This record gives sequence, structure tokens and C-alpha cells, in this order.
Amino acid sequence: MNSYVVRVLNHLHETCPWEKEFLQAAKEVLESLSLLMDQESKYEKHGILERITEPERSVSFRVPWVDDKGQIQVNRGYRVQFNSAIGPYKGGLRFHPSVNLGILKFLGFEQIFKNSLTGLPMGGGKGGCNFDPKGKSDNEVMRFCQSFMTELYRHIGSDTDVPAGDIGVGGREIGYLQGQFKRIVNNNACVLTGKGLNWGGSLVRPEATGYGATYFADEMLKAKGKSLKGMTVLVSGSGNVAQYTVEKVSQLGGKVVSLSDSAGTIIDNDGINEEKLKYVMELKNIHRGRISDYEKKFKNSTFHEGKKPWGLVSAEAAFPSATQNEISGEDAKALLKKGCICISEGANMPSTPEAVEVFLKSNVMYGPGKAANAGGVATSGLEMSQNAMRLKWEKDEVDGRLHQIMINIHKSAYEAAEMYGTPGNYVNGANIAGFKKVADAMIDLGVV
Repeated sequence: MNSYVVRVLNHLHETCPWEKEFLQAAKEVLESLSLLMDQESKYEKHGILERITEPERSVSFRVPWVDDKGQIQVNRGYRVQFNSAIGPYKGGLRFHPSVNLGILKFLGFEQIFKNSLTGLPMGGGKGGCNFDPKGKSDNEVMRFCQSFMTELYRHIGSDTDVPAGDIGVGGREIGYLQGQFKRIVNNNACVLTGKGLNWGGSLVRPEATGYGATYFADEMLKAKGKSLKGMTVLVSGSGNVAQYTVEKVSQLGGKVVSLSDSAGTIIDNDGINEEKLKYVMELKNIHRGRISDYEKKFKNSTFHEGKKPWGLVSAEAAFPSATQNEISGEDAKALLKKGCICISEGANMPSTPEAVEVFLKSNVMYGPGKAANAGGVATSGLEMSQNAMRLKWEKDEVDGRLHQIMINIHKSAYEAAEMYGTPGNYVNGANIAGFKKVADAMIDLGVV
């Protein structure tokens, strides 16, 4: 490994050893960048690795709110503004009990390179709170969101920082957040994406991450002379990303046989068709139910309590779309043993380092999240463009732009991997291609 990379990684381990997810993300990126640092000394001369691994700003704040019983609750909110060299900070808000600064730093760091790969002028950031919207009434979620935005509004703006949704933050939460922002500042600036269609949202934004991961997989397969048509496919999760991955895979001729949540996995060997997907969307998006209910509705399916999809059945392609580190090294081996040749990450860093090592050594097609799931933030960028121009594009235009962006991301990662001597390694390719654009901009801007 390059000596400059080793020095920076050692420093990170000394200064924040408790931030395990962030250290994992930094190690994965910087190991790839060793290939670049060996050839170009300008990045060390300008201290780019030290600067790009340190957020420009991290904000932590108290979020007090009143529940339906009249009791005061207190949560902790965050916004990590990591890098704005190529544009305003852009990245989602996550509401989940697991949220802490280390997780948000990992997500914000990944977001820098993901946003760079889209070709759009967006920097990297991430935020959220250890609030759990599950089991809360609409009024409780509204009161929480209003309190959260009462502090967050000071740190965001259309040319400063434009958050979006993430785990636990869907259309309902974005609406309450935007409403409170408007109430405080008395304007309709685009400070959030993922908005409702009737008040500034973009068509295809809900579908974008799942569609994008599928488009990226399709590009990887095309490069090998293959396609999704006729393939059996595993998808984890059952939220927004998973739902629209199922939809797009089906449109491209694949058969999805799994979905999951924190309680376990359903396997439907007949395939999750349009009717079944509609049921899942209603179950999860409206009733906020458990995926185990699927087995009660569709009798030929099986629910595997406490299990993840990986290795339960044979499949040629996998789309991990739930959360970070959901595929272990053993899971990866089980996937390959069952015939998987293509993995496209819909979630952020869903594969552990051990799993990534298994994938790369086996030479399967492996699309890392910063490339494969960039469709969501890309379409958020398209939403920002539409808002700025006071225009609304039709669905086919947005989908066409999204598809082209994913084609371009694949091309950039594929070519960078070849250029630096690791053909077919999309991890190296995505990291190097995403980094170079941001790093060169940082040099142009001086020491800031």
C-alpha cells in the first residue's frame, strides 16, 4: 500500500478509533487510491487525503419533542457537511435508532465520491437522528420533524446544503420538514429533495435508486455479453429501494424471488410479479407491516425467520438493498456457491470487507454502492435542476436522463479500473474516478 495512504489511515485510526463504519469506508476508498497516489504526487503535496477525510463541518444538536401522551422526548440530531468542492453538500437524512456520528461520517464520505460520479455539481454530506419513526403516529412524526428542522434550517440552503431522504425518512417526513422550513424562513427555496409531486418533487425520484442499481447491473452484464433476462434474482430489504429494484428487474426480464426486513426473508420461487409487488408496497408504505405477512397472502411463498436471502436459493444476481454490512464473508461465499455472478449494491456499503474480498477474488461482477446506487442522488440533482428552472420534466425524460447517468457512471468506473491496471474491478474504478474530480477541484480552490 502507498506510504501516504498508510500514514493517513493510521492517523484516522488514532483520532477516531470508535467510528468503525467510517474507518471501514475510508480504508476501502484509500486502498484503491494507492494505485493513483503511486503515480501522481500532487495529491500528497496538497494534503488532499488529510483534507478529504475530515468533514468541513459537523453539527450535533438536541431535538426535543412532545409525544401523544404529553411526555417530552429528546433525541440527538446531526448534519455532517463533508465536502463542497464541486457543489453544495448533498446527501440524505436517516432517522433510525442506530444513527450516530460515525455512521453519518461513513455515509457522508461515501457520498462525496458517489455524487462526483454522477457528473452533477454536488458535494457530499449526510445527516439524521437516532429517532425511530416506527410505531409513531403521524402527529408525533410531525412534531419531531418540526423540532428537527427548527435547528437544521440554520445549516442548509439551495446553494449550501440540500438534504434528501434515507432510511426512516420518506415522503411524509420530507413534507413535514419542508413545511417547517417554509414556516421559519418564509420562502420556498429548494432545500430538500424527494418532495411530493404536487409541490416541487420530480417524477422517478422514488424509483431512482432501485432503477439505477438495476441499470448499473445491466451495464456490467452487457460488458460481459449477458443480460438480466431470464435470470433469477435475490433482493434484500422491502423498502423503497428494494421495491423499485423488483419493478425494474421484472421489466428487464429477470425474476425476483426474495424480499426481507429485520425479522427475516420471504422466498417466492414463482417470482414477485406486479400483483405481489403492489401488495408489498401497500403493506410497507401504507400499513407499515412486516414482510412475514407476505407468506399469509401468497401461499406458495416461505418466510425464513431471522434469515437473510443470501444462499437460501440459487440465483444469478443479487441486489443488497437493506442496510450496511448485511452481507458477511460467509454470506458472499454462499451466494457464489448458489450460482451468483452479479452483485449490484442498492444500499450503502452493504457488503463487509470480507465479503468484498470474496467477490473481487472470484471475479464476479460486483458493483459497489457508490456507483451502483448513485441513481437516487442523481435524480435528486435532477429535481434541484427542475426547481431552479421552475420546470417539471415528464417521466420518460427523467428516466432517460437517469439511465444515461448510470451508463456514464459505469463507463467511468470501468475505464478507470482498466487505466490503473485492475480491469473489471469496479471498486477501484469507482473510487479513483470519483476521487479525481473532487481532488482536482480542491487543488484549484486552494487551501480551504
